[in-house]
Amino acid sequence: MARNKFDIDENLESPFDIRHFRRALVYIRKQQTPMIIAFILSALSAGIALSAPLIIQHVVDVTIPAKDKSGLVFWSALTLATIVVSVVLATIRSRIMTSVGQDIIFDIRTDLFKHLQELPFQYYDDRPQGKILIRVVNYVNAVSDVLSNGIINFILEILNLLFIAIFMFAVDVKLSLVILAGLPVFMCVILLIKTRQRRAWQAVSNKSSNLNAYLQESISGIRVTQIFTREKHNEGLFTRLATSYRDTWMRTMYLNFLIPFSVDNLATIVTTAIYFVGLLALSPGEVTFGVILAMSSYAARFWQPILNISNLYNSFINAVAYLERIFETLDEKVTISDVPDALALPPIQGRVTFDDVTFAYDPGHNILEHLSFDVRPGESIALVGPTGAGKTTVVNLISRFYNISGGQIRIDGHDISEVTLKSLRSQMGIMLQDSFIFSGTIMDNIRYGKLDATEEEVIAAAKTVCADEFIREFEDGYMTEVNERGSKLSQGQRQLISFARTLLADPRILILDEATSSIDARTERLLQKGLNELLKGRTSFIIAHRLSTVKNCDRIMYVADKGIAESGSHDELMALRGRYYKLYTAQKMETSA
Repeated sequence: MARNKFDIDENLESPFDIRHFRRALVYIRKQQTPMIIAFILSALSAGIALSAPLIIQHVVDVTIPAKDKSGLVFWSALTLATIVVSVVLATIRSRIMTSVGQDIIFDIRTDLFKHLQELPFQYYDDRPQGKILIRVVNYVNAVSDVLSNGIINFILEILNLLFIAIFMFAVDVKLSLVILAGLPVFMCVILLIKTRQRRAWQAVSNKSSNLNAYLQESISGIRVTQIFTREKHNEGLFTRLATSYRDTWMRTMYLNFLIPFSVDNLATIVTTAIYFVGLLALSPGEVTFGVILAMSSYAARFWQPILNISNLYNSFINAVAYLERIFETLDEKVTISDVPDALALPPIQGRVTFDDVTFAYDPGHNILEHLSFDVRPGESIALVGPTGAGKTTVVNLISRFYNISGGQIRIDGHDISEVTLKSLRSQMGIMLQDSFIFSGTIMDNIRYGKLDATEEEVIAAAKTVCADEFIREFEDGYMTEVNERGSKLSQGQRQLISFARTLLADPRILILDEATSSIDARTERLLQKGLNELLKGRTSFIIAHRLSTVKNCDRIMYVADKGIAESGSHDELMALRGRYYKLYTAQKMETSA
Protein backbone atom coordinates (compact mmCIF):
# COMPACT_ATOMS: atom_id res chain seq x y z
CA MET A 1 0.00 0.00 0.00
CA ALA A 2 1.26 3.51 -0.81
CA ARG A 3 2.81 5.20 2.21
CA ASN A 4 1.05 8.44 3.26
CA LYS A 5 0.18 9.43 -0.32
CA PHE A 6 -3.34 9.98 -1.58
CA ASP A 7 -2.22 10.51 -5.19
CA ILE A 8 -0.32 7.25 -5.72
CA ASP A 9 -2.27 4.35 -7.22
CA GLU A 10 -2.32 1.04 -5.39
CA ASN A 11 -0.86 -1.64 -7.61
CA LEU A 12 -3.64 -4.19 -8.07
CA GLU A 13 -2.14 -5.72 -11.21
CA SER A 14 -1.27 -9.28 -10.27
CA PRO A 15 -1.54 -12.69 -11.92
CA PHE A 16 -4.47 -14.89 -11.03
CA ASP A 17 -3.73 -16.67 -7.75
CA ILE A 18 -6.12 -19.45 -6.79
CA ARG A 19 -4.81 -19.35 -3.20
CA HIS A 20 -6.82 -16.22 -2.47
CA PHE A 21 -9.99 -17.91 -3.64
CA ARG A 22 -9.23 -20.98 -1.54
CA ARG A 23 -8.89 -18.79 1.54
CA ALA A 24 -12.23 -17.18 0.68
CA LEU A 25 -13.84 -20.65 0.74
CA VAL A 26 -13.63 -20.47 4.55
CA TYR A 27 -16.34 -17.80 4.48
CA ILE A 28 -18.32 -19.61 1.78
CA ARG A 29 -18.41 -22.91 3.71
CA LYS A 30 -20.15 -21.18 6.61
CA GLN A 31 -23.06 -20.47 4.26
CA GLN A 32 -23.07 -23.78 2.36
CA THR A 33 -26.53 -24.93 3.53
CA PRO A 34 -28.49 -21.86 2.33
CA MET A 35 -26.33 -21.76 -0.82
CA ILE A 36 -27.25 -25.36 -1.68
CA ILE A 37 -30.94 -24.57 -1.15
CA ALA A 38 -30.60 -21.49 -3.37
CA PHE A 39 -28.85 -23.55 -6.04
CA ILE A 40 -31.66 -26.13 -6.09
CA LEU A 41 -34.29 -23.39 -6.33
CA SER A 42 -32.38 -21.73 -9.16
CA ALA A 43 -32.04 -24.97 -11.07
CA LEU A 44 -35.76 -25.68 -10.70
CA SER A 45 -36.64 -22.15 -11.79
CA ALA A 46 -34.40 -22.34 -14.85
CA GLY A 47 -35.67 -25.80 -15.81
CA ILE A 48 -39.32 -24.74 -15.57
CA ALA A 49 -38.64 -21.57 -17.59
CA LEU A 50 -37.03 -23.61 -20.40
CA SER A 51 -40.26 -25.54 -20.95
CA ALA A 52 -42.08 -22.42 -22.21
CA PRO A 53 -40.68 -22.52 -25.80
CA LEU A 54 -41.70 -26.20 -26.13
CA ILE A 55 -45.25 -25.29 -25.09
CA ILE A 56 -45.29 -22.48 -27.68
CA GLN A 57 -44.06 -24.89 -30.37
CA HIS A 58 -46.80 -27.40 -29.51
CA VAL A 59 -49.49 -24.71 -29.51
CA VAL A 60 -48.41 -23.29 -32.90
CA ASP A 61 -47.88 -26.64 -34.63
CA VAL A 62 -50.67 -28.73 -33.07
CA THR A 63 -53.21 -26.91 -30.94
CA ILE A 64 -53.95 -23.94 -33.21
CA PRO A 65 -54.13 -25.96 -36.49
CA ALA A 66 -56.51 -28.38 -34.74
CA LYS A 67 -58.61 -25.45 -33.51
CA ASP A 68 -58.54 -27.03 -30.05
CA LYS A 69 -59.92 -24.20 -27.86
CA SER A 70 -59.86 -26.19 -24.63
CA GLY A 71 -56.31 -27.29 -25.37
CA LEU A 72 -55.35 -23.67 -26.04
CA VAL A 73 -56.77 -22.65 -22.68
CA PHE A 74 -54.93 -25.50 -20.95
CA TRP A 75 -51.57 -24.74 -22.54
CA SER A 76 -52.00 -21.02 -21.89
CA ALA A 77 -52.75 -21.71 -18.22
CA LEU A 78 -49.75 -24.05 -18.05
CA THR A 79 -47.49 -21.38 -19.58
CA LEU A 80 -48.72 -18.86 -17.03
CA ALA A 81 -48.14 -21.38 -14.24
CA THR A 82 -44.54 -21.98 -15.38
CA ILE A 83 -43.91 -18.24 -15.35
CA VAL A 84 -45.45 -17.78 -11.88
CA VAL A 85 -43.61 -20.76 -10.36
CA SER A 86 -40.31 -19.68 -11.95
CA VAL A 87 -40.69 -16.14 -10.60
CA VAL A 88 -41.62 -17.36 -7.10
CA LEU A 89 -38.66 -19.74 -6.94
CA ALA A 90 -36.31 -17.03 -8.24
CA THR A 91 -37.64 -14.57 -5.63
CA ILE A 92 -37.09 -17.01 -2.76
CA ARG A 93 -33.61 -17.75 -4.07
CA SER A 94 -32.86 -14.03 -4.34
CA ARG A 95 -33.86 -13.43 -0.72
CA ILE A 96 -31.72 -16.34 0.48
CA MET A 97 -28.67 -15.13 -1.45
CA THR A 98 -29.12 -11.56 -0.27
CA SER A 99 -28.89 -12.84 3.29
CA VAL A 100 -25.91 -15.05 2.40
CA GLY A 101 -24.08 -12.13 0.78
CA GLN A 102 -24.61 -9.92 3.81
CA ASP A 103 -23.45 -12.70 6.16
CA ILE A 104 -20.24 -13.08 4.13
CA ILE A 105 -19.70 -9.30 4.25
CA PHE A 106 -20.26 -9.38 8.01
CA ASP A 107 -17.76 -12.20 8.57
CA ILE A 108 -14.99 -10.71 6.42
CA ARG A 109 -15.49 -7.20 7.76
CA THR A 110 -15.56 -8.42 11.36
CA ASP A 111 -12.28 -10.31 10.87
CA LEU A 112 -10.72 -7.22 9.27
CA PHE A 113 -11.85 -4.90 12.06
CA LYS A 114 -10.70 -7.32 14.75
CA HIS A 115 -7.27 -7.56 13.10
CA LEU A 116 -7.00 -3.80 12.63
CA GLN A 117 -7.65 -3.36 16.36
CA GLU A 118 -4.58 -5.48 17.11
CA LEU A 119 -2.12 -3.95 14.62
CA PRO A 120 0.62 -1.76 16.14
CA PHE A 121 0.78 2.04 16.04
CA GLN A 122 3.39 1.97 13.29
CA TYR A 123 0.97 0.35 10.83
CA TYR A 124 -1.29 3.39 11.01
CA ASP A 125 1.62 5.84 10.99
CA ASP A 126 2.75 4.48 7.62
CA ARG A 127 -0.58 4.35 5.75
CA PRO A 128 -3.28 6.77 4.64
CA GLN A 129 -6.38 6.05 6.71
CA GLY A 130 -8.63 6.44 3.67
CA LYS A 131 -6.88 3.58 1.88
CA ILE A 132 -7.35 1.38 4.93
CA LEU A 133 -11.05 2.23 5.14
CA ILE A 134 -11.70 1.42 1.48
CA ARG A 135 -10.47 -2.14 2.04
CA VAL A 136 -12.89 -2.66 4.92
CA VAL A 137 -15.85 -1.09 3.09
CA ASN A 138 -15.58 -1.00 -0.72
CA TYR A 139 -13.34 -4.00 -1.34
CA VAL A 140 -15.39 -6.25 0.95
CA ASN A 141 -18.57 -5.13 -0.81
CA ALA A 142 -16.95 -5.85 -4.18
CA VAL A 143 -16.09 -9.48 -3.35
CA SER A 144 -19.19 -10.46 -1.38
CA ASP A 145 -21.51 -10.83 -4.38
CA VAL A 146 -18.91 -12.86 -6.29
CA LEU A 147 -18.36 -15.18 -3.33
CA SER A 148 -22.09 -15.75 -2.87
CA ASN A 149 -24.20 -15.17 -5.97
CA GLY A 150 -21.23 -15.35 -8.32
CA ILE A 151 -20.35 -18.97 -7.62
CA ILE A 152 -23.92 -20.20 -7.79
CA ASN A 153 -24.67 -18.14 -10.89
CA PHE A 154 -21.53 -19.36 -12.65
CA ILE A 155 -22.51 -23.01 -12.10
CA LEU A 156 -26.12 -22.30 -12.99
CA GLU A 157 -25.22 -20.47 -16.19
CA ILE A 158 -23.03 -23.39 -17.30
CA LEU A 159 -25.85 -25.83 -16.56
CA ASN A 160 -28.37 -23.47 -18.15
CA LEU A 161 -26.24 -23.28 -21.28
CA LEU A 162 -26.01 -27.06 -21.36
CA PHE A 163 -29.78 -27.49 -20.87
CA ILE A 164 -30.55 -24.94 -23.60
CA ALA A 165 -28.20 -26.73 -25.99
CA ILE A 166 -29.90 -30.05 -25.23
CA PHE A 167 -33.35 -28.54 -25.80
CA MET A 168 -32.16 -26.84 -29.03
CA PHE A 169 -30.68 -29.98 -30.54
CA ALA A 170 -33.74 -31.95 -29.46
CA VAL A 171 -35.93 -29.54 -31.46
CA ASP A 172 -33.72 -29.09 -34.55
CA VAL A 173 -30.05 -29.91 -35.17
CA LYS A 174 -29.46 -27.72 -38.24
CA LEU A 175 -30.92 -24.57 -36.70
CA SER A 176 -28.95 -25.30 -33.52
CA LEU A 177 -25.74 -25.22 -35.56
CA VAL A 178 -26.82 -21.83 -36.94
CA ILE A 179 -27.10 -20.51 -33.37
CA LEU A 180 -23.66 -21.90 -32.45
CA ALA A 181 -22.07 -20.29 -35.53
CA GLY A 182 -21.89 -16.92 -33.74
CA LEU A 183 -19.92 -18.36 -30.80
CA PRO A 184 -16.40 -18.13 -32.37
CA VAL A 185 -16.98 -14.46 -33.20
CA PHE A 186 -17.98 -13.73 -29.62
CA MET A 187 -14.91 -15.56 -28.24
CA CYS A 188 -12.66 -13.36 -30.39
CA VAL A 189 -14.28 -10.24 -28.90
CA ILE A 190 -13.76 -11.56 -25.37
CA LEU A 191 -10.11 -12.39 -25.98
CA LEU A 192 -9.48 -8.94 -27.43
CA ILE A 193 -10.92 -6.92 -24.54
CA LYS A 194 -10.81 -9.09 -21.39
CA THR A 195 -7.31 -7.98 -20.28
CA ARG A 196 -8.05 -4.33 -21.02
CA GLN A 197 -11.35 -4.62 -19.19
CA ARG A 198 -9.74 -6.07 -16.07
CA ARG A 199 -7.07 -3.36 -15.99
CA ALA A 200 -9.74 -0.71 -16.51
CA TRP A 201 -11.72 -1.87 -13.47
CA GLN A 202 -8.52 -1.99 -11.42
CA ALA A 203 -7.82 1.60 -12.47
CA VAL A 204 -11.32 2.58 -11.29
CA SER A 205 -10.53 0.99 -7.92
CA ASN A 206 -7.23 2.87 -7.71
CA LYS A 207 -8.82 6.24 -8.45
CA SER A 208 -11.62 5.53 -5.97
CA SER A 209 -9.04 4.65 -3.30
CA ASN A 210 -7.11 7.88 -3.96
CA LEU A 211 -10.27 9.97 -3.78
CA ASN A 212 -11.33 8.29 -0.55
CA ALA A 213 -7.91 8.84 1.04
CA TYR A 214 -7.85 12.54 0.18
CA LEU A 215 -11.44 13.07 1.31
CA GLN A 216 -10.71 11.49 4.69
CA GLU A 217 -7.55 13.57 5.10
CA SER A 218 -9.37 16.77 4.14
CA ILE A 219 -12.20 16.20 6.61
CA SER A 220 -9.77 15.43 9.44
CA GLY A 221 -7.76 18.57 8.70
CA ILE A 222 -10.64 20.95 7.92
CA ARG A 223 -9.71 23.34 10.73
CA VAL A 224 -6.15 23.73 9.45
CA THR A 225 -7.50 24.16 5.92
CA GLN A 226 -9.71 27.06 6.98
CA ILE A 227 -7.05 28.63 9.18
CA PHE A 228 -4.67 28.86 6.23
CA THR A 229 -7.46 29.59 3.68
CA ARG A 230 -6.52 26.58 1.58
CA GLU A 231 -10.09 25.93 0.43
CA LYS A 232 -9.54 26.89 -3.23
CA HIS A 233 -6.26 25.00 -3.50
CA ASN A 234 -7.76 21.90 -1.89
CA GLU A 235 -10.78 22.18 -4.15
CA GLY A 236 -8.40 22.03 -7.09
CA LEU A 237 -6.74 18.88 -5.71
CA PHE A 238 -10.11 17.24 -5.13
CA THR A 239 -11.31 18.23 -8.60
CA ARG A 240 -8.20 16.69 -10.15
CA LEU A 241 -8.74 13.42 -8.28
CA ALA A 242 -12.50 13.40 -9.00
CA THR A 243 -11.87 14.15 -12.69
CA SER A 244 -9.36 11.33 -12.88
CA TYR A 245 -11.93 8.98 -11.32
CA ARG A 246 -14.68 10.16 -13.71
CA ASP A 247 -12.50 9.79 -16.82
CA THR A 248 -11.32 6.35 -15.74
CA TRP A 249 -14.91 5.29 -15.07
CA MET A 250 -16.07 6.46 -18.50
CA ARG A 251 -13.26 4.55 -20.26
CA THR A 252 -14.16 1.46 -18.26
CA MET A 253 -17.84 1.77 -19.14
CA TYR A 254 -16.91 2.03 -22.84
CA LEU A 255 -15.09 -1.29 -22.61
CA ASN A 256 -17.75 -2.81 -20.38
CA PHE A 257 -20.56 -2.07 -22.84
CA LEU A 258 -18.69 -3.74 -25.69
CA ILE A 259 -19.72 -7.19 -24.44
CA PRO A 260 -23.51 -6.63 -24.25
CA PHE A 261 -23.26 -4.68 -27.51
CA SER A 262 -21.57 -7.68 -29.15
CA VAL A 263 -24.04 -10.16 -27.65
CA ASP A 264 -27.10 -8.14 -28.68
CA ASN A 265 -25.89 -7.78 -32.25
CA LEU A 266 -24.82 -11.42 -32.55
CA ALA A 267 -28.16 -12.55 -31.08
CA THR A 268 -29.99 -10.38 -33.63
CA ILE A 269 -27.87 -11.71 -36.50
CA VAL A 270 -28.32 -15.31 -35.35
CA THR A 271 -32.10 -14.88 -34.96
CA THR A 272 -32.29 -13.39 -38.45
CA ALA A 273 -30.23 -16.30 -39.75
CA ILE A 274 -32.65 -18.77 -38.14
CA TYR A 275 -35.60 -17.25 -40.02
CA PHE A 276 -33.56 -17.07 -43.22
CA VAL A 277 -32.38 -20.69 -43.02
CA GLY A 278 -35.68 -22.01 -41.68
CA LEU A 279 -37.96 -20.23 -44.17
CA LEU A 280 -35.77 -20.03 -47.27
CA ALA A 281 -32.95 -22.56 -47.13
CA LEU A 282 -34.83 -25.53 -45.68
CA SER A 283 -37.84 -27.15 -47.28
CA PRO A 284 -41.25 -26.87 -45.52
CA GLY A 285 -41.11 -30.57 -44.77
CA GLU A 286 -37.89 -30.21 -42.79
CA VAL A 287 -39.02 -27.48 -40.39
CA THR A 288 -42.33 -26.07 -39.19
CA PHE A 289 -43.10 -22.47 -38.21
CA GLY A 290 -43.51 -23.59 -34.59
CA VAL A 291 -39.99 -25.02 -34.65
CA ILE A 292 -38.64 -21.71 -36.01
CA LEU A 293 -40.41 -19.77 -33.23
CA ALA A 294 -39.08 -22.17 -30.57
CA MET A 295 -35.52 -21.97 -31.95
CA SER A 296 -35.60 -18.15 -32.11
CA SER A 297 -36.65 -18.16 -28.43
CA TYR A 298 -33.85 -20.59 -27.55
CA ALA A 299 -31.38 -18.43 -29.50
CA ALA A 300 -32.16 -15.45 -27.25
CA ARG A 301 -31.90 -17.66 -24.18
CA PHE A 302 -28.65 -19.24 -25.41
CA TRP A 303 -26.78 -15.93 -25.68
CA GLN A 304 -27.89 -14.57 -22.31
CA PRO A 305 -25.94 -17.19 -20.28
CA ILE A 306 -22.88 -16.52 -22.43
CA LEU A 307 -23.11 -12.81 -21.61
CA ASN A 308 -23.59 -13.61 -17.92
CA ILE A 309 -20.64 -16.02 -17.82
CA SER A 310 -18.31 -13.50 -19.45
CA ASN A 311 -19.36 -10.82 -16.93
CA LEU A 312 -19.00 -13.27 -14.04
CA TYR A 313 -15.54 -14.27 -15.20
CA ASN A 314 -14.46 -10.64 -15.33
CA SER A 315 -15.96 -9.98 -11.88
CA PHE A 316 -14.25 -13.09 -10.55
CA ILE A 317 -10.81 -11.98 -11.78
CA ASN A 318 -11.33 -8.51 -10.31
CA ALA A 319 -12.54 -10.02 -7.03
CA VAL A 320 -9.36 -12.06 -6.75
CA ALA A 321 -7.37 -8.81 -6.96
CA TYR A 322 -9.53 -7.33 -4.18
CA LEU A 323 -9.17 -10.50 -2.12
CA GLU A 324 -5.42 -10.13 -2.44
CA ARG A 325 -5.63 -6.70 -0.78
CA ILE A 326 -8.06 -7.91 1.89
CA PHE A 327 -5.85 -10.87 2.79
CA GLU A 328 -2.78 -8.63 2.60
CA THR A 329 -4.33 -6.62 5.44
CA LEU A 330 -5.31 -9.75 7.35
CA ASP A 331 -1.77 -11.10 6.90
CA GLU A 332 -0.18 -7.92 8.25
CA LYS A 333 1.86 -9.12 11.20
CA VAL A 334 0.66 -8.29 14.68
CA THR A 335 4.14 -7.53 16.00
CA ILE A 336 2.86 -6.65 19.47
CA SER A 337 1.03 -9.70 20.81
CA ASP A 338 1.02 -12.21 23.61
CA VAL A 339 3.79 -14.78 23.36
CA PRO A 340 2.83 -18.46 23.62
CA ASP A 341 2.04 -19.38 27.24
CA ALA A 342 2.08 -15.70 28.28
CA LEU A 343 1.12 -15.27 31.94
CA ALA A 344 -1.25 -12.72 33.40
CA LEU A 345 0.62 -10.00 35.26
CA PRO A 346 -0.51 -10.16 38.89
CA PRO A 347 -1.53 -6.96 40.75
CA ILE A 348 1.59 -4.81 40.71
CA GLN A 349 3.28 -2.50 43.18
CA GLY A 350 4.81 -0.39 40.41
CA ARG A 351 8.54 -1.13 40.31
CA VAL A 352 9.86 -0.45 36.76
CA THR A 353 13.28 -1.60 35.59
CA PHE A 354 15.02 -0.89 32.27
CA ASP A 355 17.96 -3.28 31.86
CA ASP A 356 20.33 -2.46 28.96
CA VAL A 357 17.42 -1.53 26.65
CA THR A 358 18.04 -0.68 22.99
CA PHE A 359 15.27 0.40 20.63
CA ALA A 360 14.89 1.56 17.02
CA TYR A 361 11.79 2.43 14.99
CA ASP A 362 13.76 1.65 11.83
CA PRO A 363 16.56 -0.94 11.81
CA GLY A 364 19.98 0.67 12.10
CA HIS A 365 18.71 3.98 13.57
CA ASN A 366 18.62 3.50 17.34
CA ILE A 367 16.59 5.94 19.39
CA LEU A 368 17.74 4.44 22.70
CA GLU A 369 20.95 2.48 23.37
CA HIS A 370 21.86 0.43 26.45
CA LEU A 371 19.41 2.32 28.64
CA SER A 372 19.26 1.18 32.26
CA PHE A 373 17.43 2.63 35.26
CA ASP A 374 15.29 1.45 38.17
CA VAL A 375 12.14 3.12 39.51
CA ARG A 376 10.81 2.29 42.97
CA PRO A 377 7.07 1.72 43.57
CA GLY A 378 5.31 5.03 44.16
CA GLU A 379 8.19 7.11 42.80
CA SER A 380 7.38 10.02 40.47
CA ILE A 381 9.71 10.37 37.49
CA ALA A 382 9.90 13.38 35.17
CA LEU A 383 11.30 12.88 31.67
CA VAL A 384 12.68 16.10 30.17
CA GLY A 385 14.97 16.97 27.30
CA PRO A 386 15.02 18.20 23.72
CA THR A 387 12.32 17.31 21.19
CA GLY A 388 12.97 13.95 19.52
CA ALA A 389 15.34 12.70 22.22
CA GLY A 390 13.12 9.71 23.08
CA LYS A 391 11.01 10.77 26.08
CA THR A 392 7.71 9.50 24.61
CA THR A 393 9.53 6.42 23.34
CA VAL A 394 10.48 5.49 26.91
CA VAL A 395 6.87 5.55 28.15
CA ASN A 396 5.64 3.78 25.02
CA LEU A 397 8.07 0.96 25.75
CA ILE A 398 6.78 0.64 29.32
CA SER A 399 3.29 0.04 27.90
CA ARG A 400 4.79 -2.24 25.24
CA PHE A 401 3.38 -0.37 22.28
CA TYR A 402 6.62 -1.35 20.56
CA ASN A 403 9.00 -4.29 21.00
CA ILE A 404 12.51 -3.47 22.11
CA SER A 405 15.56 -4.40 20.02
CA GLY A 406 17.63 -5.55 22.97
CA GLY A 407 17.68 -5.73 26.76
CA GLN A 408 14.76 -6.24 29.08
CA ILE A 409 11.97 -4.20 30.70
CA ARG A 410 10.55 -5.56 33.95
CA ILE A 411 7.64 -4.54 36.15
CA ASP A 412 7.84 -5.94 39.67
CA GLY A 413 10.43 -8.35 38.32
CA HIS A 414 8.20 -9.65 35.49
CA ASP A 415 9.53 -9.33 31.94
CA ILE A 416 6.73 -7.39 30.18
CA SER A 417 7.34 -9.33 26.94
CA GLU A 418 6.22 -12.51 28.73
CA VAL A 419 2.95 -11.28 30.23
CA THR A 420 -0.38 -10.69 28.50
CA LEU A 421 -0.98 -7.25 27.05
CA LYS A 422 -4.38 -6.97 28.73
CA SER A 423 -3.01 -7.67 32.20
CA LEU A 424 -0.15 -5.20 31.58
CA ARG A 425 -2.06 -2.24 30.13
CA SER A 426 -5.09 -2.65 32.39
CA GLN A 427 -2.86 -1.65 35.32
CA MET A 428 -1.59 1.47 33.59
CA GLY A 429 -3.13 4.86 33.05
CA ILE A 430 -1.83 6.65 29.97
CA MET A 431 -2.66 10.28 29.27
CA LEU A 432 -1.44 11.53 25.89
CA GLN A 433 -1.08 15.07 24.58
CA ASP A 434 -3.58 14.37 21.78
CA SER A 435 -6.81 13.87 23.73
CA PHE A 436 -9.24 11.83 21.65
CA ILE A 437 -12.92 12.18 22.45
CA PHE A 438 -15.39 9.63 21.08
CA SER A 439 -18.91 10.43 19.95
CA GLY A 440 -21.35 9.93 22.82
CA THR A 441 -21.96 11.50 26.21
CA ILE A 442 -19.31 12.97 28.50
CA MET A 443 -20.20 10.22 30.96
CA ASP A 444 -19.51 7.56 28.33
CA ASN A 445 -16.14 9.12 27.46
CA ILE A 446 -14.94 9.19 31.07
CA ARG A 447 -16.23 5.63 31.60
CA TYR A 448 -14.50 4.38 28.40
CA GLY A 449 -11.64 2.68 30.26
CA LYS A 450 -13.80 1.25 33.05
CA LEU A 451 -17.23 0.28 31.77
CA ASP A 452 -18.48 -0.95 35.15
CA ALA A 453 -17.75 2.36 36.91
CA THR A 454 -20.67 3.93 38.78
CA GLU A 455 -21.83 7.50 38.19
CA GLU A 456 -20.44 8.43 41.60
CA GLU A 457 -16.99 7.11 40.61
CA VAL A 458 -17.11 9.02 37.31
CA ILE A 459 -18.05 12.27 39.07
CA ALA A 460 -15.34 11.73 41.70
CA ALA A 461 -12.70 11.31 38.98
CA ALA A 462 -13.95 14.46 37.22
CA LYS A 463 -13.77 16.43 40.47
CA THR A 464 -10.21 15.26 41.07
CA VAL A 465 -9.05 16.70 37.75
CA CYS A 466 -11.19 19.87 38.08
CA ALA A 467 -13.51 18.88 35.22
CA ASP A 468 -16.72 18.68 37.26
CA GLU A 469 -17.28 22.43 37.32
CA PHE A 470 -17.32 23.03 33.55
CA ILE A 471 -19.22 19.78 32.89
CA ARG A 472 -22.09 20.89 35.14
CA GLU A 473 -22.30 24.18 33.24
CA PHE A 474 -23.64 22.26 30.23
CA GLU A 475 -27.42 22.00 30.08
CA ASP A 476 -27.33 18.18 30.24
CA GLY A 477 -24.27 17.95 32.47
CA TYR A 478 -22.57 14.57 32.26
CA MET A 479 -25.22 13.42 29.74
CA THR A 480 -24.16 16.09 27.24
CA GLU A 481 -23.66 14.60 23.79
CA VAL A 482 -20.31 15.39 22.20
CA ASN A 483 -19.25 14.77 18.61
CA GLU A 484 -16.31 12.73 17.39
CA ARG A 485 -13.03 14.34 18.56
CA GLY A 486 -15.07 16.53 20.92
CA SER A 487 -15.76 19.41 18.56
CA LYS A 488 -18.10 21.01 21.13
CA LEU A 489 -15.31 21.16 23.71
CA SER A 490 -12.20 23.30 24.00
CA GLN A 491 -8.80 21.62 23.84
CA GLY A 492 -8.35 22.14 27.58
CA GLN A 493 -11.77 20.61 28.33
CA ARG A 494 -10.97 17.62 26.16
CA GLN A 495 -7.73 17.09 28.08
CA LEU A 496 -9.48 17.28 31.44
CA ILE A 497 -12.07 14.70 30.33
CA SER A 498 -9.26 12.46 29.10
CA PHE A 499 -7.55 12.97 32.46
CA ALA A 500 -10.68 11.85 34.27
CA ARG A 501 -10.94 8.82 31.96
CA THR A 502 -7.35 7.81 32.74
CA LEU A 503 -7.65 8.32 36.49
CA LEU A 504 -10.97 6.46 36.73
CA ALA A 505 -9.17 3.25 35.75
CA ASP A 506 -7.28 3.51 39.09
CA PRO A 507 -3.90 2.53 37.57
CA ARG A 508 -0.84 1.51 39.55
CA ILE A 509 1.44 3.13 36.98
CA LEU A 510 0.46 6.54 35.62
CA ILE A 511 1.95 7.97 32.44
CA LEU A 512 1.35 11.64 31.62
CA ASP A 513 2.73 12.73 28.25
CA GLU A 514 2.37 16.52 28.02
CA ALA A 515 -0.97 16.00 29.72
CA THR A 516 -1.38 19.60 30.89
CA SER A 517 -0.09 21.35 27.76
CA SER A 518 -3.53 22.70 26.74
CA ILE A 519 -4.72 23.67 30.22
CA ASP A 520 -4.50 27.26 31.43
CA ALA A 521 -2.24 28.12 34.34
CA ARG A 522 -5.11 28.59 36.86
CA THR A 523 -6.70 25.23 36.03
CA GLU A 524 -3.28 23.59 36.06
CA ARG A 525 -2.65 24.83 39.61
CA LEU A 526 -6.01 23.49 40.76
CA LEU A 527 -5.39 20.22 38.91
CA GLN A 528 -1.96 19.88 40.50
CA LYS A 529 -3.51 19.75 43.96
CA GLY A 530 -5.68 16.80 42.93
CA LEU A 531 -2.81 15.12 41.15
CA ASN A 532 -0.53 15.37 44.16
CA GLU A 533 -3.06 13.36 46.15
CA LEU A 534 -3.66 10.94 43.31
CA LEU A 535 0.03 10.28 42.65
CA LYS A 536 0.62 9.18 46.23
CA GLY A 537 1.37 5.47 46.25
CA ARG A 538 1.48 5.25 42.43
CA THR A 539 4.49 5.04 40.16
CA SER A 540 4.27 7.91 37.68
CA PHE A 541 6.14 9.02 34.57
CA ILE A 542 5.55 12.63 33.59
CA ILE A 543 6.72 14.23 30.36
CA ALA A 544 6.52 18.02 30.29
CA HIS A 545 8.26 20.84 28.49
CA ARG A 546 7.31 23.33 31.22
CA LEU A 547 9.85 22.36 33.86
CA SER A 548 8.00 24.25 36.57
CA THR A 549 5.35 21.51 36.51
CA VAL A 550 7.83 18.69 37.28
CA LYS A 551 10.27 20.30 39.71
CA ASN A 552 8.56 18.52 42.64
CA CYS A 553 8.97 15.03 41.15
CA ASP A 554 11.07 12.55 43.13
CA ARG A 555 13.49 12.21 40.24
CA ILE A 556 14.07 14.06 36.98
CA MET A 557 15.70 12.28 34.04
CA TYR A 558 17.20 14.35 31.25
CA VAL A 559 16.86 12.25 28.08
CA ALA A 560 19.51 12.90 25.43
CA ASP A 561 22.20 11.14 23.37
CA LYS A 562 20.11 7.91 23.16
CA GLY A 563 19.94 7.53 26.93
CA ILE A 564 19.71 9.28 30.30
CA ALA A 565 22.26 12.10 30.31
CA GLU A 566 21.41 13.35 33.83
CA SER A 567 19.29 12.02 36.68
CA GLY A 568 18.40 13.39 40.11
CA SER A 569 16.04 15.64 42.01
CA HIS A 570 15.47 19.24 40.94
CA ASP A 571 17.87 20.58 43.55
CA GLU A 572 20.53 17.99 42.71
CA LEU A 573 20.41 18.77 38.99
CA MET A 574 20.45 22.51 39.60
CA ALA A 575 23.54 22.06 41.78
CA LEU A 576 25.13 19.98 39.01
CA ARG A 577 24.78 23.00 36.68
CA GLY A 578 24.57 20.72 33.64
CA ARG A 579 22.01 20.38 30.85
CA TYR A 580 18.97 20.49 33.10
CA TYR A 581 20.29 23.60 34.83
CA LYS A 582 20.76 25.38 31.49
CA LEU A 583 17.31 24.36 30.25
CA TYR A 584 15.55 25.37 33.47
CA THR A 585 17.40 28.67 33.68
CA ALA A 586 16.59 29.49 30.06
CA GLN A 587 12.88 28.76 30.60
CA LYS A 588 12.82 30.86 33.77
CA MET A 589 14.39 33.78 31.94
CA GLU A 590 11.85 33.49 29.13
CA THR A 591 9.00 33.44 31.65
CA SER A 592 10.37 36.48 33.44
CA ALA A 593 10.82 38.34 30.16
